[in-house]
Amino acid sequence: MSLIASDQFRIVVGLGKSGMSLVRFLANRGIAFAVADTREQPPELDTLRREYPQVEVRCGELDVDFLCRANELYVSPGLALATPALQQAAAQGVKLSGDIELFARHAKAPIIAISGSNAKSTVTTLVGEMAAKAGKRVAVGGNLGTPALDLLDDAVELYVMELSSFQLETTDQLNAEVATVLNISEDHMDRYSGLPAYHLAKHRIFRGARQVVVNRQDALSRPLPVEGIPCWTFGLNTPDFKAFGLRDVAGEKHLAFEFHTLMPVRDLKIRGAHNQSNALAALALGHAAGLPFEPMLEALREFKGLVHRCQWIRERNGVNWYDDSKATNVGAALAAIEGLGADIDGKLVLIAGGDGKGADFSALREPVGKHCRAVVLLGRDAERLAETFGDSVPLVRVKTLDEAVQRCAELAQPGDAVLLSPACASLDMFKNFEERGRLFAQAAEGLA
Repeated sequence: MSLIASDQFRIVVGLGKSGMSLVRFLANRGIAFAVADTREQPPELDTLRREYPQVEVRCGELDVDFLCRANELYVSPGLALATPALQQAAAQGVKLSGDIELFARHAKAPIIAISGSNAKSTVTTLVGEMAAKAGKRVAVGGNLGTPALDLLDDAVELYVMELSSFQLETTDQLNAEVATVLNISEDHMDRYSGLPAYHLAKHRIFRGARQVVVNRQDALSRPLPVEGIPCWTFGLNTPDFKAFGLRDVAGEKHLAFEFHTLMPVRDLKIRGAHNQSNALAALALGHAAGLPFEPMLEALREFKGLVHRCQWIRERNGVNWYDDSKATNVGAALAAIEGLGADIDGKLVLIAGGDGKGADFSALREPVGKHCRAVVLLGRDAERLAETFGDSVPLVRVKTLDEAVQRCAELAQPGDAVLLSPACASLDMFKNFEERGRLFAQAAEGLA
């Protein structure tokens, strides 16, 4: 027997940024709802009580009977759907949903939807800037910046959305104009049973998509064949029909579409092969959505990259310092090591370590051995990384980030680059990856 009390009652489960956006959305539409959170003091609790004192909120262990009063639960991306209380409610017929599903139902403008293990924030921001250059009234957000529901506005002409696997788990039908999974590598293996489960979650982004963009060099980015849906591709090799890539003109690499060159790679402010790939992905998405090339290329020439994403910090004694603190998984670190390592005259001195989230580090061994002069290790999984690297590269162990910066300054030679690209989450030592990157930059800038 179902315990559901009403088809007009919702419960928001999780009171972070996206949860608070759900509260505002439901309250503004006069929909009856309550709030629950597994934490005793969720981040937005004071805001909720101040602005919506009439809303019932329950903090602490989830009460299944309470959850079953609703016909639909809007679950925070931070809470695993495998949580027993959620599964018990679902077994009673309660629908598990999320803010992105609700956003998709109400968005009146086309959506460019972007996911991937790495680079999705850079590509999302870049496509947003391309759209703005093209004169579009564009809204950018989702997993990046502004929560999706706060972006809803009838004046918007195009939505550019970064979406995580956690957000996609609760999204049945996104119906994007253009959708992409930029790449897939192991991430969040502490939440998924393995790479196949993570891959399936990412690929929910393609549900209802009118066009798709695929990374030619990552087979896991390609959705199952769907008849009649236009497919555009990008990659660092030579492009063919409906494809973006690199072409060599008189010994110089150019971004290209099909058989036409667009601009020299040297005109990009963002460095490394991985950023060339990001530029090509953004061009493919923008082109699929109907943006003209001229403003897209202008945006590319001006784009300086995002904070903590292979961001140039300073030059000292012929050594450039880069903050890639956002590299919280193996794939992101791999992209930075290979991309930057191939783009400098010298070698990399790498800072790595933190909370590895159960990932397999083995893919890093060969590129680290090839591109790195030394690796400075810190954090919870420093020894796991040391076991992976073995004798392929000199290893230095430190206790603090300040000590890591000092050792890097001693190890690096002119022409080298110091790269903070940890391949791990930051929470074992820092509040978040932003704090880790900020403290690294401060320490690097503080060197005499």
